Amino acid sequence: MVSWFRRRPEGASPSTPAAVHGPLEMHKPWARAASRALPGTSTAGAFLLIRNKGPADDRLVAAHSPGAERIDVCGIKVVDADIDMRPLAGGLGIPAGYTTTLKPRGYHLLLQGVTTPLAKGSTLPITLTFAKAGDVVITFAVEEPGPIGKAVLHEEHHRG
Repeated sequence: MVSWFRRRPEGASPSTPAAVHGPLEMHKPWARAASRALPGTSTAGAFLLIRNKGPADDRLVAAHSPGAERIDVCGIKVVDADIDMRPLAGGLGIPAGYTTTLKPRGYHLLLQGVTTPLAKGSTLPITLTFAKAGDVVITFAVEEPGPIGKAVLHEEHHRG
């Protein structure tokens, strides 16, 4: 069975793609506006859906942007009211025939050392590096932070 927060069958295309790179389609790329960031922090999250229409699995292995010193591909495990966030050392699998979702309180891109103001309405270019498909530059729209904390746990489709 496919995990509800991570993947959906190929026939469930979410929208017109923001970018297409080989067999991969990138949908709804967005980053959190920094207005609700903790004082003194310079981190932000970025999210999107990646649809693999090809016959072979791929893997998101890295990301970088001129707007951040470093970007980690992370996963979060929710344990009661706490979260355990860790970089995915081997990257994130993008299975053939599925849409992989990067969203708050799930798989996501963690921007560290943010160097560009992330204000609602601005954009941020991020280069995604895939093991097979290679590099693709995606423009992420900076949006309101949206639900944070427990509120996002009860959401069925964030930004959907």
